[in-house]
Amino acid sequence: MSTSILSEAAAGPSTDLAATSTVATPSAGGTAAITPATLRRFDVAGPRYTSYPTADRFVDAFGADAYAQALRQRALGARALPLSLYVHLPFCASLCYFCACNKIVTKHHDRADDYLRYLAREVELQVAQLGHGALVSQLHLGGGTPTFLDDAELAQLMEMLRSAFVLAPDGEYSIEIDPRTIDESRLETLAAMGFNRLSFGVQDFDPAVQKAVHRIQPAAQVFDLMAAARRLGFASVNIDLIYGLPKQTAASFDRTLAQICQLRPDRIALYAYAHLPERFKPQRRIEAAELPDAATKLDMLSRSIAALTAAGYVYIGMDHFALPSDALAVAKRQGRLHRNFQGYSTQPDCDLIALGVSAIGRVGATYSQNAKTLEEYCDLLDQGRLPVVRGLALSRDDVLRRSVIMALMCQGTVNFEAIGLAHLVDFRRHFAAELEALSPLVSQGLVTIGAHEIDVTPTGWFFVRAIAMVFDRYLQADRNRTRFSRII
Repeated sequence: MSTSILSEAAAGPSTDLAATSTVATPSAGGTAAITPATLRRFDVAGPRYTSYPTADRFVDAFGADAYAQALRQRALGARALPLSLYVHLPFCASLCYFCACNKIVTKHHDRADDYLRYLAREVELQVAQLGHGALVSQLHLGGGTPTFLDDAELAQLMEMLRSAFVLAPDGEYSIEIDPRTIDESRLETLAAMGFNRLSFGVQDFDPAVQKAVHRIQPAAQVFDLMAAARRLGFASVNIDLIYGLPKQTAASFDRTLAQICQLRPDRIALYAYAHLPERFKPQRRIEAAELPDAATKLDMLSRSIAALTAAGYVYIGMDHFALPSDALAVAKRQGRLHRNFQGYSTQPDCDLIALGVSAIGRVGATYSQNAKTLEEYCDLLDQGRLPVVRGLALSRDDVLRRSVIMALMCQGTVNFEAIGLAHLVDFRRHFAAELEALSPLVSQGLVTIGAHEIDVTPTGWFFVRAIAMVFDRYLQADRNRTRFSRII
């Protein structure tokens, strides 16, 4: 499933802890205390900033024509720069109750054949504007369940992409995998197709939790697949976990974490479950009374960070961990970390071409999203039109604030001079109101403001979304946050 949709922090009621309770968070210098008052203060809704402005700001006025113009402009001015590709494959054979992704649950595999034909039409329309043979250095297949497609269908998809784009020999080519849909033979086939990175959806190894969310998969199955992936030489393997699921406890999740540390994947994505049954129908099958409260979720997060860092993982930020040798950790050390619609990425400022129903892309200073329903997506392509139905052309202020927010989210620091030179502004003067608004967060130990930069503290990483929200002009203007999930 696409992390851009799943990875919303969990919604939940405010917690009223005993006044003496604290949660210890690991840091280079020891531990930092998160007090009950801090928990209550930041038990609010807010964006995850996989983009800025956020996708809820997209407008219908930005459609296929505006997107086509952005593609043509890129073909003229930035063609030599590599692209990132995202392909959304929405089909799943069974329903996971926690899922908030754009998916189609079906047992009819012939639907994948039809979908591939429409993807081919979309690729043709994109290339007509972008130009044939654009270089691609990053490809990600998400969903849904990409491995719903059989080997022949995946091979057809890869051939389609290779016929339209040039896939760099040293590129990153990843696919999301439901372990229940694959074996060693299929992994070998994926490697032969050119995939060099895998992401296994695990969520939790506890049988009671798996039953509660309708996703039964024995731990032994994942261990076998991990061993096979190592033998086949995949460059990086990611494991997705979710905390805040029904029937989870801090102790039960500790057991899952211990197994994950035994697996030793290269990357770990640790997402908070967002319980939004009014928006996502499958979640109505989850008993709200069985969900851990905000205090327990924060305890899970704190213990997870402690366990994973003790096991040698680098805390990339928010919900991502990686071994020091992994490309994601290297990118963070080198200041090249970026955040896009799939989460953290090693490629800063890389245009993202998005293919498939509901897919969101970025070209230049624009964002675009395809039709969300399969019917509308196919209908637009039948008319010979790009299936973009909404998006946004960023203003100069949007681009400036995006730089600040991404610096906070990815590096935990904002250098005034670097931002000022890049955007021709006096940072302290331009953001005087925002620096003043950060003062309470400084006193609460979440950020420090020096003469030349803003730095997020170890405690602040738990609430980095709240720090970034200070620089969100749209959010500060309307204060309408009900459409977002909660930070804790």
